[in-house]
Order: sequence, then structure tokens, then C-alpha cells
Amino acid sequence: MRKHDFLSRLSEEKKLELVEESEEICKSYLIKSENCFKSAKVLLESELYENSMVNSYYAMYNAVISLLFKCGIKCENHSAALFLLGELFGMTTTKIIIEQAKKDRIDQQYYVNPTEDLEINTNTAKQMLLEAENIILELRTKISKLSSSEIINIRNKFKEMR
Repeated sequence: MRKHDFLSRLSEEKKLELVEESEEICKSYLIKSENCFKSAKVLLESELYENSMVNSYYAMYNAVISLLFKCGIKCENHSAALFLLGELFGMTTTKIIIEQAKKDRIDQQYYVNPTEDLEINTNTAKQMLLEAENIILELRTKISKLSSSEIINIRNKFKEMR
């Protein structure tokens, strides 16, 4: 399925739409992001690596949703949110990192591997936590620096994509 068809379907289902810009919702998702990050850190320290990776991913994802709401874009689909991060904001490297974290999160959350090396899990969880911290900072900075004219341009580009 082409990306345009995918976005159109989400739009029809009201899972992807232009809404009023909301500083309040933006801030709420940043808080949610920080809380997931704190949880990931505590879980890592408690050697609960799978759960730490899940929360590290959600820390990153919620920061992306915060950025979208800053521009008045509601997105209820993980893949679409990451696609928009790359297309609307040009944050391709960040998108790729979060996509890998999403894959790792899905593997940890839904599947088991009895032969998995604990050291690999430990290192992956530590790396994801570090990436989450960097991405949250990057997205917070992006949010704080967005001008009204940039938001208008992003909203217009979004309209053209659907």
C-alpha cells in the first residue's frame, strides 16, 4: 500500500487529522514522555530490560505526538506518526532511530526468546534509554523553536499529503 493510500485511509477513519493547535495537549504528551523515560530508567536499574525498552520507545513516541499536536496534527498510528516526523519535519535520522526502537519494543513486548543473551538485552536496553533521552531533548528543542510561520507551513504541507 502506498503511503498516500495509507494516510488517506487513516484520515477517513479520523485517526489522522488536522485539529486546533494545542499547547496544553503538547505539554501533556511531553509529561507523558518524561514519565515513560523515568519508568524506563527505573526498570533498567531493576534489571527489567524488556519493560525498560518498551518504556524507552514510548518516551520517544510520546515526544513525537507532542510535536505533532504543537502543529495541530492528531495522529493515532505509530507508523504514520514516524512517517510524518520525517516528511513534515525532515527528521529522518531521528525517525530511523525511533523505527528501530519500535521494532525492538514489539519484539520485547509480544515475543519471547528463551535463548536470548542477557548481555545483548542489557546493552540494547541501555542504548534505547540513551537514545530516548537524546530524542526527547531534540524534540523538546524543536517544539520550543517552532515559529508560527513554520507551523503554518507544516500544516499546509500536511494538507497536501492527504
